[in-house]
Amino acid sequence: MKIGNTELDSRAAALAPMAGVADMAFRELCVGYGAAYVVSEMVSSKGITMSDRKSRQLLVLSERERPAAVQIFGDDPVIMARSAEECLRYRPQAIDINMGCPAPKISGNGGGAALMKNPKKAEEIIRAVVNAVDVPVTVKIRAGWDNDSINAVEIAKRAEQAGVSAITVHGRTKQQMYAPPVNKEIIAAVKRSVSVPVIGNGDIVDGESAAKMIEDTGCDMVMVGRGALGRPWVFSQISAFLKHEAILPEPPVSERMRVMVRHIEKICEYKGERVGIRESRKHAAWYMKGFRGAAGFRREAGTIESLDQLRELAYRVCVENS
Repeated sequence: MKIGNTELDSRAAALAPMAGVADMAFRELCVGYGAAYVVSEMVSSKGITMSDRKSRQLLVLSERERPAAVQIFGDDPVIMARSAEECLRYRPQAIDINMGCPAPKISGNGGGAALMKNPKKAEEIIRAVVNAVDVPVTVKIRAGWDNDSINAVEIAKRAEQAGVSAITVHGRTKQQMYAPPVNKEIIAAVKRSVSVPVIGNGDIVDGESAAKMIEDTGCDMVMVGRGALGRPWVFSQISAFLKHEAILPEPPVSERMRVMVRHIEKICEYKGERVGIRESRKHAAWYMKGFRGAAGFRREAGTIESLDQLRELAYRVCVENS
């Protein structure tokens, strides 16, 4: 599969942009397990053009995570175009436009999934960004705003006309948020309606669900979001199943705790231990899901203050589940 002139070494899976989760440490870890393509946390176009320090930090890409895209959001074509130009400083392989975020803070201000309600403006934004940069531009959309306005096909056609190189479709409406079911029929309809690659997104949690998404929709690739939380090895599971129909089991507890500690050490390396540990508490809780005594361990994970405390907690989880 190719996005513009960027050839991906696998169609297995891409890591979805997840605010507060898909930082550099997590992206690098997922690439190590076989993610073919990653997308940054979404970044405010206004923040970028105003030289906001935090926004700029979110755009940084390491050499270990490429090919990678940065994702921007906003509702003003001029500001989106300017921010896309600024993104080029960080040498992304692509720039992704967020038209799918359902969070009230984003969609309530006209960005994210709110653009599904305004196809004309959505097309104007895409065209402005495409004309502003010399790297591929992609877009992530939802099925529609609600069940009475399923318009992903219209948005996708407009996006293709405006020059996008690929389209990711999350098969839910904004109103659904993340509630089931995923509408695979709309992903299939988008695939039939455009000639650019289409990436299917929604409830991909293992190799079988990835294969089923591809079989049911004809999509060119799948994108994994929440299915990778506390489970970065899901990308190796997906790759093994798609290539060989092999089902890789979940790693043993000791390996899961080893990966968790390595992941959080990397977060602390990039952000400093004080900030990194606090941001890592949610990751620790995800890694511990399903273990014996998980409820108590997850509560403890929410209070850790240092890497030493994390390592001690990981050791006790292993002992309890041996």
